[in-house]
Amino acid sequence: MSSTNKHEGFTAEERAAMKDHAQDLKTAARRGSRAAKAAEAEQEVLTKIAEMQGSDRIMAERVHAVITTSAPVLAPKLWYGMPAYALNGKIVCFFQSAEKFKARYATLGFSDQAKLDEGTMWAAGFALTEVTAEVEARIGALVKQAVS
Repeated sequence: MSSTNKHEGFTAEERAAMKDHAQDLKTAARRGSRAAKAAEAEQEVLTKIAEMQGSDRIMAERVHAVITTSAPVLAPKLWYGMPAYALNGKIVCFFQSAEKFKARYATLGFSDQAKLDEGTMWAAGFALTEVTAEVEARIGALVKQAVS
């Protein structure tokens, strides 16, 4: 194999995300009642958002508020160390900070559980550089459609 095709394995950021996911699963397994689980999971999401820096934190706070208001049926929880929102235990959407994978923008992503189907091709991820009133309205509409 030539040096240009050498497989380096997972990046440090990918390994950290896998460790976060393993910790998320361990924490979820230790919880008690359903109500306690939901409250603790939301607090973990809020804590993770509070740990974010600068514009990532500001955007994550606004995205969280829009999602929980627009689609209260979605349950906040951590997923690979990222704020995510689940329906019946399955992730529908998530917020990935730019810092997490050293990207130039944050991402609002949707899983295959989201009902965003539009013909034979549709967006499942959106780059975020700022959350304006217009962006909030678009996110609200997307999450409502995702759980419809």
